[in-house]
Amino acid sequence: MTCSGTTSVYPPGPGSDRSTLRAVTSVTVGVLAVQGDVREHLAALRSAGADTRAVRRPAELEQVDGLVVPGGESTTIDRLCRIFGLHEPIRARIAGGMPVYGSCAGMIQLADEILDGHREQQTFGGIDMTVRRNAFGRQVDSFEADLHLSGLRDPQRPVRAVFIRAPGSSASATAWRSSPRPTVIPWRSARVASSRPASTPR
Repeated sequence: MTCSGTTSVYPPGPGSDRSTLRAVTSVTVGVLAVQGDVREHLAALRSAGADTRAVRRPAELEQVDGLVVPGGESTTIDRLCRIFGLHEPIRARIAGGMPVYGSCAGMIQLADEILDGHREQQTFGGIDMTVRRNAFGRQVDSFEADLHLSGLRDPQRPVRAVFIRAPGSSASATAWRSSPRPTVIPWRSARVASSRPASTPR
């Protein structure tokens, strides 16, 4: 998904028909704005040239071409999305191939399974992976690290990332810490990160 300048074509989601692909010259990227690092993600997207919109209601979700699920508290994000009637619309958009990015708590919400979630917690799903909350440690174990990510314009330039009670997964990854737990995972039209990159602008 590109933010400006060139035409982009969205990749198909599971079960989608390639004939329904939509070519666009600009996109509007939404940030799920019920809780978490909303302001930081909006600022990062705007600095990259994207048109942005805070998403708190289903009607606002309909107006975006892609969605960011920010870092925060995953159980609170889940509960508020169900209260505001956003849970099922987001699940449907993701299943239909909408590009989506999840950071920290967003990674938890985009996983198909949580090992240690709240007993009533529900995820949006979309990525065939199992996550564990707080896999990198508790609040006192928070840390920063430089990550080298493939697929960037300059993959040799490190990206500074913040890990705050960060989740982990056993899925394949493009960046690793010293332990075998991925920090960035690509899956079809979705991307997730254990860290909170919006907290550390490049």
